[in-house]
Amino acid sequence: MQKIITLLFCFTFYQAFSQDSSFLKVHFLYGSRPLHKNKGTEQKWFGGVKGGHVGIEADSGRIVNFVPNGKFHWFAKKNSRHSRYAIHTQNSFYSILGGHYDSAKRTVVIIPVTQQQKQHFDSITAAYLKQTPYDYALIGMRCGAAAYEILAQLKILQQYSYAKTYRKIFYPKKLRKRLLKKAAVNGWVILQQPGSSKRKWEKD
Repeated sequence: MQKIITLLFCFTFYQAFSQDSSFLKVHFLYGSRPLHKNKGTEQKWFGGVKGGHVGIEADSGRIVNFVPNGKFHWFAKKNSRHSRYAIHTQNSFYSILGGHYDSAKRTVVIIPVTQQQKQHFDSITAAYLKQTPYDYALIGMRCGAAAYEILAQLKILQQYSYAKTYRKIFYPKKLRKRLLKKAAVNGWVILQQPGSSKRKWEKD
């Protein structure tokens, strides 16, 4: 009888958890540059070792990420936004800087969220995909700061002003360090893959 009660409790708990929770996967492509001996065959990447890319996946195979669109701006321009939010598959996301999907160094942080957070994420990204909320610029929002801004709206990270967000999250590693620290504290799953030995990769 005790065994039956335990099974029923587990089933009920699983159903409740499944109905009230979901996951966001934060994908990090590490910055890199060709090793000296491979400069003739490997491409340079935007940002080099301090570059990389980050996006957020809520629905399988749909990674939402912030990218430039048009002439690159050194300083953000409110009324001339050369930017857009885009959706990429895992293959195209990890190839975005010119490398191959299978040879990219990556980290994926899997964050449990409630259904309310998931719905909020969907509404934010639907609006951002329709109309970009800010310019893409060196002194302004780029992929790391943009991903942070969304996660902060979901109360996963501390919320800052627009200017403080891009100053603090100047490139993806700044966000990755925060999430890896929170993952260690909260027991979030982390998936990692080493990159091609032909390149010098950014370290954590």
